[in-house]
Amino acid sequence: MAEPGPFPKQEFDPSKAGPLDGVRVLDLSRVVVGNMLTLQLADFGADVIKIEDPAKGDPLRSWGNDGVETTWKEYSRNKRSVGLNLRDERARQLLLRLVSTAHVLIENFRPGRLEEMGLSPDTLHKQNPGLVIVRISGFGQTGPYRERPGFGTLIEALSGFAARNGFADREPVLPPLALADMVSGLTGAFATMVALREVEAKGGKGQVIDLALLDAMHAIMGPESMILQLTDTVKERSGNASSTAAPRDVYRTKDGSYIALSASIQTMAERVFRAIGREDVIDDPRYRTNQDRVRHKDEVNGLVAEWVAERTRDDVMKIFEREEITASPIYDPRDMTRDPHFIDRGVIVELPDDDIGSAPMHNIVPRLSETPGGFRRPAPGIGADTDDLLEEIGVDQTERAALRSAGIIGGGSERK
Repeated sequence: MAEPGPFPKQEFDPSKAGPLDGVRVLDLSRVVVGNMLTLQLADFGADVIKIEDPAKGDPLRSWGNDGVETTWKEYSRNKRSVGLNLRDERARQLLLRLVSTAHVLIENFRPGRLEEMGLSPDTLHKQNPGLVIVRISGFGQTGPYRERPGFGTLIEALSGFAARNGFADREPVLPPLALADMVSGLTGAFATMVALREVEAKGGKGQVIDLALLDAMHAIMGPESMILQLTDTVKERSGNASSTAAPRDVYRTKDGSYIALSASIQTMAERVFRAIGREDVIDDPRYRTNQDRVRHKDEVNGLVAEWVAERTRDDVMKIFEREEITASPIYDPRDMTRDPHFIDRGVIVELPDDDIGSAPMHNIVPRLSETPGGFRRPAPGIGADTDDLLEEIGVDQTERAALRSAGIIGGGSERK
């Protein structure tokens, strides 16, 4: 285990209210996208209650390292957990009682499963007319693919992302992280706030948000369909180069590091050529405009690569920073522990953790000047708040004990 980093230390403060204080969210989802969505709400004060299987919990808990629930800790901070076995009708009735106290419900069951469980949107809205229901799936609640498994990998393949990612002479490349889930989680958080605005500020009704990962992921791909219509061509993969600007690539330095550079405007490209001692090519017809440079991007990037390869990362960056060139070293997590900007700004913060002492994780994003988010509690154990929440809706200790014995609920302070 590495030593704790130099990042700003934060403490959990349960009394710290955020701008979403008073908003209650029931999160029935599992794995990434729902947890990403509800993290945005929880960080700004919403009371996010994870509804988990009492025996296994959210599968996100299994995405760990060295026996530590690292992913769960990062994306389930500021949340509470109730263990409910929703396969049992009694647990579903308890859920409906909780729905009466909530503003938002998140689910990512297979389309139609909520109805099969007797928890259709109509049933939920009968219980709570103002409820915002977010239904997450891979392909949406409608369409021929609605029944397909909604794994992010499938979405990254079908959305057009993988076809554009990687090098032209090699296979398409999938992202090394849950990109479709993360993009959809952020999209879903925005949609949730839009729907809450309709209810709270305009007196509207609750509604259903059909959040399809395919829709959200395709939306970030840009004008690919328009380009196809105009040119009858599909863009090839271009590796680290760009089909819209040059020079733009990743360049290896003398000491084995890498520099990323993007000169997407004319003045920046000219600045790069001067910095590398190739002012002579500025008026070369092959490189005079951005479109010229894109047509000859291999030669343009080659000029930069040759110059960078003769210098160390520090030497390259000193020159580029002096000349105000838009370039950056490529970082891994170890580099971040040495970067003064990461440390000073608190891009990463360290929070107390019972398992590893100190847990570095991303800070709250974005930063609001008047109503910032805050760290109120660490990610909960399975069903850690079962008793508190059920007591709130009138389930007494005797009834909870019987429900626990029957495997209907789990976790909580009374767990034996």
